[in-house]
Amino acid sequence: MDSVFENLYSKYHHDVFQFLFYMVKNREQAEDLVQEVYIRVLKSYQRFEGKSSEKTWLFSIARNVAIDHFRKQKGWKQRLIEKFDWNTQQVKDKNPIPEDVTLQKEEVSLIYHCLDLCTVDQKMVIIMRYMQELSIAETAQSLGWTESKVKTTQHRALKVLRKEMEDRMGKEGIDGEKVRVER
Repeated sequence: MDSVFENLYSKYHHDVFQFLFYMVKNREQAEDLVQEVYIRVLKSYQRFEGKSSEKTWLFSIARNVAIDHFRKQKGWKQRLIEKFDWNTQQVKDKNPIPEDVTLQKEEVSLIYHCLDLCTVDQKMVIIMRYMQELSIAETAQSLGWTESKVKTTQHRALKVLRKEMEDRMGKEGIDGEKVRVER
């Protein structure tokens, strides 16, 4: 079990942390929740039936841990909306030129600010689909939804993001192609 656990941890720790970080918008809280995820993994691995991938199973546990956390919070929806400063995200490109860094930071910041206008369900779908790169089937399995619900939620979230990004870009006088937010 130790080697299985270590393998799960080394393969998916960063993805689980990133998902929880985007959900709770607090590094320390996300680290605590990751620990809770892996405690639940240790307690329930013998019941893992292999009907889904290990990653999907882990995200399912992470989702439940996040929901449990929110349920414990007073006014969790409002706190979720207000807590996260998207401007502190770092660009992943290791050798970008300065103009690219600036452009990437502005684009990422804009997307993250617009993401705050999505519902919690829409935000979960966008994070799982685009940031964690889960398939529609894996996302549905992780959330306990039908694939149709994932597709509908994703479509609605992208519609909100596209409209808000176009509005913000228009207000900021950014001249460019029509905003393209799709998969």
